[in-house]
Amino acid sequence: MQSKNSEPTAAGQLEVVKKTCEYIADISTNGHEIAIVHGNGPQVGRILLASETAKDVTPAMPFDVCGAMSQGYIGYHIQQALKYALSKRNMNIPVLTVATQIAVDKDDRAFQNPTKPIGPFYTEEEAKLLETEKGYNMKEDAGRGWRRVVASPIPRKIIEIEAIRDLWDSSIVISCGGGGIPVVENMDGTLEGVAAVIDKDFAVELLAEQVEADTLMILTEVEKVAVNWGKSNQQNIDKMSLQDAVQYIEEGQFAPGSMLPKVEAAMKFVRTYPNKKAIITSLDKAIDALEGKTGTEITFA
Repeated sequence: MQSKNSEPTAAGQLEVVKKTCEYIADISTNGHEIAIVHGNGPQVGRILLASETAKDVTPAMPFDVCGAMSQGYIGYHIQQALKYALSKRNMNIPVLTVATQIAVDKDDRAFQNPTKPIGPFYTEEEAKLLETEKGYNMKEDAGRGWRRVVASPIPRKIIEIEAIRDLWDSSIVISCGGGGIPVVENMDGTLEGVAAVIDKDFAVELLAEQVEADTLMILTEVEKVAVNWGKSNQQNIDKMSLQDAVQYIEEGQFAPGSMLPKVEAAMKFVRTYPNKKAIITSLDKAIDALEGKTGTEITFA
């Protein structure tokens, strides 16, 4: 949703989303029933940064509210762009966004070890200054620069799952945006937002399980998962069994916060549904990957 060559503005994002939705519309045209989950890493960080910067003018919004705001405006952009792309293909399918809360465990150890990158990239010098001045947790992100990190608890339950299931047969539903709005369930049955970002890959896996999807497809920047990434002996992977994936993870082949959660989510799906497919590929290769022509397919055995 945010191209390296586009401006980090709402208008810039919408232009990227329009191109993205052309591919998604083609998947729908090919007869697949789909649901969409999107990330929000840069967007929620920018919303939070803007809110904190303007705190002397208007009260800063809590983190869960910023996550909800990102769900709303990203979902709006996808709705607008995808509906237009479908209409060009003479497909009159409703596209809608569900503001989705996801329950997490309040005692999840992730709250003691923030790892999820959000917001823009910084130099190491800038990152150290932010740690000192604002108390942010900053970490280097897969060789791309330094970013603020927050807790990333495991998703336990999609609060709005029944509504999503009810809409499945008639609509394309955008849900669990940014991994969902993280909430904890209190003893009295109320829900309370918490300061965290749930990994979108784990959220989409949970959704795929709970709607009993035939295929979990995780779209990223690369056509295939690779080992020895960026080295002279890089090897792209066509098929990867659970056993292979465990070995590669033990070898440290997949970067945390980047490819690792995607592989782990795919593993969880095929472990739950051994006869179904999990695919990791790039957006422009999505249809070819669904037809078995490219991408990395994660299999039970």
